[in-house]
Amino acid sequence: MKPALTALLIGTLALAACGQVSESRFNPLNWFGKSEEGKASLAPEEGYAAAAIDNRALVGEVTALEVTRTPGGALVVARGLPPTQGWWDAELVAVNDGRPDAEGDLVYTFRVAAPRGPAPAAPPQVREVTAGMFVSEQTLGAVRRIVVVGQTNSRSAAR
Repeated sequence: MKPALTALLIGTLALAACGQVSESRFNPLNWFGKSEEGKASLAPEEGYAAAAIDNRALVGEVTALEVTRTPGGALVVARGLPPTQGWWDAELVAVNDGRPDAEGDLVYTFRVAAPRGPAPAAPPQVREVTAGMFVSEQTLGAVRRIVVVGQTNSRSAAR
């Protein structure tokens, strides 16, 4: 009878202590308070800029332009020559949101990012950068000429 009484007494004390534990820091359900609505946001107070600014420069000289027909459109590949070695992040950036102008010219600027440190002079074969762009058949329907613009020159390919 003594073990049953001891077990009953321990159970009663544990049950009575639950009222205190439920409000204590030892209860994992109380580790965080209730949620509150806040005004914090990751958006800048002045809002986002309408368009991102591209700080890359135009490639010094556009040396080659190739337009290769592919299923569904064409692949435009341009090679350029920056002034020194180490230029990177080459990209053909569409002018006029990638639509041809009134004369049917589809124009791209050839942009590259400057080296992050001192860049040694090097022969043209080492400095050459390449960029490409896929143009869909729908866009090509109104295009008469594709033009890639660099800092000192431009190259074009016509139909």
